[in-house]
Amino acid sequence: MPLDQPLGPLELLRALRDNPMTTWTKRHFTEKVVGGTGLLGRVMVFSDPALIRHVLVDNAANYWKGDLQQRMLSQGLGKGLLLAEGELWRSQRRAMAPLFSPRNVAGFQGTMADVAHNLVDRWRRQRDGRTVDVANEMARGTLRILARTIFSDGLTRTTDEFARAVTSYLDVIGKLDPLDVLDAPEWVPRVGKWQSRPTLTFFEDAIDAMVVRRQAQIKADPASAPRDLLTLLLEAADPETGAGLSELEVRANVMTFIAAGHETTSNALTWALYLLSQAPDARRRVEEEVDALLPDGIVAPGVLDQLVQTRAVLDEALRLYPPAATISREARDFDQIGDIRIKAGTGIIISPWVLHRHKLLWEQPDNFRPERFLPEARGTIDRFAYLPFGAGPRVCIGASFALQEAVTMLATIIRSFRLDLVKGQKVMPIQRISLRPKGGMPMVLRRR
Repeated sequence: MPLDQPLGPLELLRALRDNPMTTWTKRHFTEKVVGGTGLLGRVMVFSDPALIRHVLVDNAANYWKGDLQQRMLSQGLGKGLLLAEGELWRSQRRAMAPLFSPRNVAGFQGTMADVAHNLVDRWRRQRDGRTVDVANEMARGTLRILARTIFSDGLTRTTDEFARAVTSYLDVIGKLDPLDVLDAPEWVPRVGKWQSRPTLTFFEDAIDAMVVRRQAQIKADPASAPRDLLTLLLEAADPETGAGLSELEVRANVMTFIAAGHETTSNALTWALYLLSQAPDARRRVEEEVDALLPDGIVAPGVLDQLVQTRAVLDEALRLYPPAATISREARDFDQIGDIRIKAGTGIIISPWVLHRHKLLWEQPDNFRPERFLPEARGTIDRFAYLPFGAGPRVCIGASFALQEAVTMLATIIRSFRLDLVKGQKVMPIQRISLRPKGGMPMVLRRR
């Protein structure tokens, strides 16, 4: 529940570290601009679609990720697409864009369907009524898809090892360290960075093994190397200087796609299955749709666009539980939007969690209503009131990949199984960069 009043300095530090979701007040959900000065300096929270468009699109060059975000996420991700700025970011974005072209993404459909079908087959071999942690199951499934598509030679470690490593890594770096908030010097030790070192070593060793293996393949027979993300990164070159990506840049981008790339989709699927378990009518509509369109349980490429109820459920799940609950920027220079004056150094917070539940933008904002995303209704939604993958130049490069993957997996699962939340289970979203269910999502698995 939103707070009546803002937290005091010490309470705010504790809440930002434990779960930033608990810091929002009722004002944030009823006013489109909320500003103030505190521990984080001058901060303005924007929930006005026009203001959001200005920051993320019209004057995006004036708003960068900011020092605090760089300090939080620099370990492992600092040289990758997520945090890079300026020409470094543009160069990396250009290098990776071909992999996520509509044609390429459509070409991944068969693999996505195969992984989803294998997951369902594995569940069929288990006894009916068994309890599974859906959050963990979805993480394993989406990692397998990554290993067979954008990292098509595999991940050099088991799926379970990577799933545990990703969870551990995001749990640690996703906690806002008070020393970062207070802008303490870099030489002052951070507990989180010390705790994340073993996981980072795991990633470095695994990714380096992938790189060495692929480099050897490219050297021996360039034509045999798959045209996946790893090859594109290794071959990327600046069109002006001819310089390629450094070892750190390659590693950071591989790590970004392993961590953030699968986390987004696995969480969306987890939240969608949870929400359907609480909404019998919506679940019935999806079941009727997949029964009609997937007679053999397989999602064929031509069927994807017809799964409108399934897609609407995912879109609504992404509204209520957006993958990135907070988008932060910092003003480089003075800016003015109408009568709003923004000084250089001002922090701009755009929170999809708040925006997607804002009382001035949505009817019944806290209710699960997939019908708002059906084709005849979604045109009424302002583009900048719904930001599950961001917007503007830095919109998530893998958004179409993630949505295709999620629709494929959700339809395949619903065609064969009905999942219900374990009785008495309390569901709490916790923000660790992404928005995940605290303690997982135990659900009872029953064949349909």
